[in-house]
Amino acid sequence: RGYYPPHGKVPGLQDVPDDEFVTTTLSRRAVSFIESSKDQPWFLYLTMFAVHTPIQAKKDLLDKYEAKTPGRLHHNAKMATMIQAVDDGVGRIAAKLEELGLTHQTAIVFFSDNGGYGPATDMAPLKGYKGAYYEGGIREPFFVKWPGVVEAGTINETHIIGVDLYPTFLEMTGATAKDGQVQDGLNLVPLFKGGTLSERSLFWHFPAYLQSYGGKGPFEQRDPLFRSRPVGVVRHGDWKLMEFFESGDLELYNLKQDIGESRNLANSHPETLRKLHGIMKEWRQKTGAPIPSDRNPLFDPVAEKQAIEKALALRKSFP
Repeated sequence: RGYYPPHGKVPGLQDVPDDEFVTTTLSRRAVSFIESSKDQPWFLYLTMFAVHTPIQAKKDLLDKYEAKTPGRLHHNAKMATMIQAVDDGVGRIAAKLEELGLTHQTAIVFFSDNGGYGPATDMAPLKGYKGAYYEGGIREPFFVKWPGVVEAGTINETHIIGVDLYPTFLEMTGATAKDGQVQDGLNLVPLFKGGTLSERSLFWHFPAYLQSYGGKGPFEQRDPLFRSRPVGVVRHGDWKLMEFFESGDLELYNLKQDIGESRNLANSHPETLRKLHGIMKEWRQKTGAPIPSDRNPLFDPVAEKQAIEKALALRKSFP
């Protein structure tokens, strides 16, 4: 549960220096792996742990960030040290590739799995954060460095999703999928080479609840109690539709014009609403995506109302 030893029974993390931040440990071992594999093809999948909770400072960097003037949106010194630990680790890997003469033979793909942790950072101008299905929770960084294929400095606005990575890595490595294996994603290599992808819709399906951070955390969620309630989401072109299964409420946004999802256009754009809702329902039927329908016999609407009032009062008590 911490970034410093002991790391319990986590495989490979028993014999590490007592004062070594785990992100540094992983970066160091990644460099060692590259050195030992330099004369043969290799694939490295590195997850740094940072900047996941618990928010714990890299001790030797904390004074540096505590001495800085807090920013309007980003003012958590511990989080800043964790970000630098990731940045330093990526830098060490890039430097090792250069030292070994492997830079032009190696593709680097950098990405994340969800938005930032609400109490420690801010996703502005995006709405929401980790656990929410607004853009602050599901829009991630994605960088590719592939000398000779991806032109340096280019920016591509094509919408992609995590399941695209598997078919992409298959293409990049010349590997093939197992017979009969279903692939939900698209191969992105044509995009890397300056081409385009066929038009498609992207889907998120979350038939469950994720509790609010509570306390002083940001209030960019549907209600004070949950970052997300059971919801389905479809992105098609510039448009995004969210359907909340409890109430049947629909939220429609034009992300090109309103990246912060501040204007629900469900009532003013009925044709677009029907189109995206139809796409979403067809996908759910095709995939067998479950929608919760049985009422919780223990649900107490009075208790929920009281909890909402308490949460709102708590938030008002903070400046």
